[in-house]
Amino acid sequence: MVAVTRPLAQSIAEAADPLRWMEHLVQRYPATQTDRLRDALQWAQQHYGDRPHPQTNEPLLPHAVAAASIVADLNLDVDAVIATLLFAAPDFIENLNEALTERFGAEVARLVDGVWRVRKIHTLTQGAPRAADNGAQIEALRKMLLAMVEDMRVVLINLAWRTQTMHSLAKVPDEQRRKLARETLDIYAPLANRLGVWQIKWELEDLGFRYMEPETYKKIAKLLDERRVDRESFINDVLATLRREINAAGVVHVDLMGRPKHIYSIWKKMQKKKLDFSELYDIRAVRVLVDDVKDCYTVLGIIHNLYQPIPGEFDDYIAHPKGNFYRSLHTAVIGPNDKAVEVQIRTFDMHEHAEYGVAAHWRYKEGGKGDSKYEEKIAWLRQLLDWREDMAHEAHLADAFKAELFDDTIYALTPAGRVIALPKDSTPVDFAYHLHSDLGHRCRGAKVDGQIVPLSTPLKNGQRVEIIAAKEGGPSLDWLHDGLVKSHRAQQKIRQWIRQQNHDVVVNSGKSLYDKEASRNGATRVNQEEVAHRCGYKTVDELYAALGQDELSLRQLADAFFVEPPAPEETINPEDVVRRAKADQHGEGILIEGVDKLMTLLARCCKPVPPDPVIGFVTKGRGISIHRRDCSTLKRLAEASPERLITADWGKVTGNTFATDIMIEAHDRPSLLRDLSDIMAREKINVTGVNTLSRDTLARMRFTVEIRGVDDLPRIFARLNDVQGVLRITRV
Repeated sequence: MVAVTRPLAQSIAEAADPLRWMEHLVQRYPATQTDRLRDALQWAQQHYGDRPHPQTNEPLLPHAVAAASIVADLNLDVDAVIATLLFAAPDFIENLNEALTERFGAEVARLVDGVWRVRKIHTLTQGAPRAADNGAQIEALRKMLLAMVEDMRVVLINLAWRTQTMHSLAKVPDEQRRKLARETLDIYAPLANRLGVWQIKWELEDLGFRYMEPETYKKIAKLLDERRVDRESFINDVLATLRREINAAGVVHVDLMGRPKHIYSIWKKMQKKKLDFSELYDIRAVRVLVDDVKDCYTVLGIIHNLYQPIPGEFDDYIAHPKGNFYRSLHTAVIGPNDKAVEVQIRTFDMHEHAEYGVAAHWRYKEGGKGDSKYEEKIAWLRQLLDWREDMAHEAHLADAFKAELFDDTIYALTPAGRVIALPKDSTPVDFAYHLHSDLGHRCRGAKVDGQIVPLSTPLKNGQRVEIIAAKEGGPSLDWLHDGLVKSHRAQQKIRQWIRQQNHDVVVNSGKSLYDKEASRNGATRVNQEEVAHRCGYKTVDELYAALGQDELSLRQLADAFFVEPPAPEETINPEDVVRRAKADQHGEGILIEGVDKLMTLLARCCKPVPPDPVIGFVTKGRGISIHRRDCSTLKRLAEASPERLITADWGKVTGNTFATDIMIEAHDRPSLLRDLSDIMAREKINVTGVNTLSRDTLARMRFTVEIRGVDDLPRIFARLNDVQGVLRITRV
């Protein structure tokens, strides 16, 4: 993990004595960089002067120096340390970018600008109402803050400043103190957690909790009945004993870590499990990492031999993993001085899975499933933080931090500070429809960051958008045709409005298209209600409207006209066909016993696949149509002509593929069709047809796929069910 920050007392001492702080940095960074550090400190002294910190009213320079000291302890490069020193400069210096570029280089200027933009956006969102969806808004803000930066050092610099700010709230009024504490617990501590900067995380949590719930904080601190340094000393003694005993047992490759549980974490666990303080056994925790499972149980035996186990506090998640495949041994023992210690034992692979896999530590702590793609990106960032410790003094460190994150989503702000997530390249029209359908309909213009812009302008992360709307009116058809809307939600709402306002025109247009296509395909006598049902619509008018709106293609309509392709009126005498059919080991496909080279075809209405129970129906001029026994179309055919039914069976079908239809119902969202198609492509499933229908927030997608047999479907369904938003998958 990343290096821990130094104790507050040391940071303050160094901040009060800049020369001492500078000597600390000289030892940490190459000699070629010390002149730049001294120059940056001199520049900060010159421009900060006696200016106060805007939130704590304390002198600004010592605060900046202490924050820079935290960044240095995170092993960041000299550019990041200098940018931390100059964190507050944009608040009172004009044309700062040019001055910083000339004196400290473009990299420092870029970092300071990135820090300032994130601070500005956070300030804009502070006025957002704390509504029922506040949790979702806070999560959206966290994502936006990460998405806005091209360099993760910007986030770490902000975290360092917030940590130092929280250490300096003693003289701040209670209301302002609680506001800063709430922000810290809602925004900054979770960001530190997600990035794996554990020391900053628990400092922010404890400090935020201290000011939000001062009485509870003091009570728990008193119950701990010892200073933090004593608890850390206790953990170090336990680790030393365990290492000695484990090595003596022949387990050489072992990694031990531990620290006392901090106060906020203790309180959270007491709340979650409704436990009294005396019932907690993991106030002091130790983790042991070994090479293989055998060593896990060896270490468990050593620990239980050294210390007395606490009854009922042993869990074997290796033999019985959690639902997210979290694996570890958990036990609690009475350690030295009769103090309880929790011990977790796992392999290095198990630990990697717990840290970066589906059981990631940050998701467990914060709760909820979250967005799987977002989680993958955060896990990658945490791995990068680990990796960059070995790169701290490399020339290309800055490039290692740059990442193209969240490239499929942008985050914009309402005038009230609410964060809105939209698909990439969304326009003000998409923004308006996301807020409310009626606002989207009446949208006539937009201001972005206070400037009037065309409605076709693609929005960017962090922009503040204000919609200019008419008192009444509706959307323009050109918004669809000219590509002014990118989000599926906006497209759906516009089509819905057009359908409602021009229902008669759209239906008449669709009816005209239907009649022409029916005439061209010789389907004028086909039951229109059946055609509508095959296309996924309840009524014929809905089918006409879909055609008029171009939501249903003429090719899809033609496919729905016939259960089987049309053919000349040429009759096959049912008496020429033997009534019983059976597949033997020499046959291939469908076997109709007693008739040589009789043509068969698989019915398009039900698309049978081995080993579905099947039955044949003698058609006019097309041989035997093979249906599934539960086919509704076959039932109607049988009622009209029962004498044309014939029993059939599957022959040898090795190597053949068969078409079948599956219906997927899901919450509608951008990229849903792409995500489903990607799964099928990875599973090497050939898709020969797709029919989609979206209404409100529900999408119904009918896929025609080629499979070898029914046994393939459970595997395919399992993969598709993992796609975000999927509600139900059925075979049609």
